[in-house]
Amino acid sequence: MKPNYQYEKRQRELEKKKKKAEKELKKAASAGAPPATEDTAVPPENK
Repeated sequence: MKPNYQYEKRQRELEKKKKKAEKELKKAASAGAPPATEDTAVPPENK
């Protein structure tokens, strides 16, 4: 059976895209703009 090169290429592209998105999230969080989640929506006086 011959290898499916298109599938392998797509998997590599998806991995690159995922890593890039994670890197951008880290960058945004370190810049003082954390992504809005339920955990960060809690007011400081209730912690």
